[in-house]
Amino acid sequence: MLKIIFFGTPEFAVTTLDKIHTSGHDVCAVVTTPDKPAGRGKKIQMSPVKKYAGEKNIAVLQPENLKDEQFTNALKKFEADLFVVVAFRKLPKTVWSLPPKGTINLHASLLPDYRGAAPINHVILNGESKSGVTTFFINDKIDTGDILLKKEVALTAKETAGTLHDKLMHLGADLLIETISGIENQSLKASSQKEVDSIKKAPKIFRDDCKINWSDDIINIERKIRGLSPYPGAFTYFSGKVLKIYAADLQTENHDFPYGTALTEGGELKVYGNGGILFIKELQPEGKKRMDIKSWLAGNRFEGKVAFE
Repeated sequence: MLKIIFFGTPEFAVTTLDKIHTSGHDVCAVVTTPDKPAGRGKKIQMSPVKKYAGEKNIAVLQPENLKDEQFTNALKKFEADLFVVVAFRKLPKTVWSLPPKGTINLHASLLPDYRGAAPINHVILNGESKSGVTTFFINDKIDTGDILLKKEVALTAKETAGTLHDKLMHLGADLLIETISGIENQSLKASSQKEVDSIKKAPKIFRDDCKINWSDDIINIERKIRGLSPYPGAFTYFSGKVLKIYAADLQTENHDFPYGTALTEGGELKVYGNGGILFIKELQPEGKKRMDIKSWLAGNRFEGKVAFE
């Protein structure tokens, strides 16, 4: 049994935390982000990891500054063997170098490819056929430490960021348990990451990255919709307002319509792009809830052609 401090914030991390906690290892504390206002009411909310820790009576640390000496001293008092990091901020060396068995991280890609903040999204945006999870030792540079274990998963033709997130969440939890066991019994040998020019990256996604360019190849647009669904969501403009699109079927064919032309036909919404047509299935008008296309068309009847911008 190892004494572990867990670093994490979102729901993705909770699945792993629960797996470690119920595996027999001693999770003596968790480190997560400070409580912050969220939602329309700006009510103070705690992170999913903090909620879980509270339910299991695990000590919680919420530092504003990871380099603060008081925080470092608080970590030392737990005398943990190992730190485990899942979906958390970059740690300074004064933190990750503390435990005698090191600090390990779970990354939602097959490293060294897709280093960065948004690996799940970028794998789909780039049309990959597989993804996976990797455990590795943290060092000074983000996602570049020595690799411990990897597990692959095949992507379906309809894979979204949401479905892949859930697959990797469970796959990653299992891989971390295997990794922790290997560290405990000293059966794992870490290997350095290969540095080549062709490494694919996964930078943070900003709002401008989510806007659909209807002149882009229709295959890329369909990937963008899946790769950003359900969050942050690919969007276009309709009648001057934001319209997020979450699901669409693709049909490649030649046509003479201007790109972005939208038509309703037989209860379907078709948008013409470069190289084909998208049949929109789910969307969300600005200020409203996500809905299927039938519900949206019921409140947006239009004759002939309109333009998505």
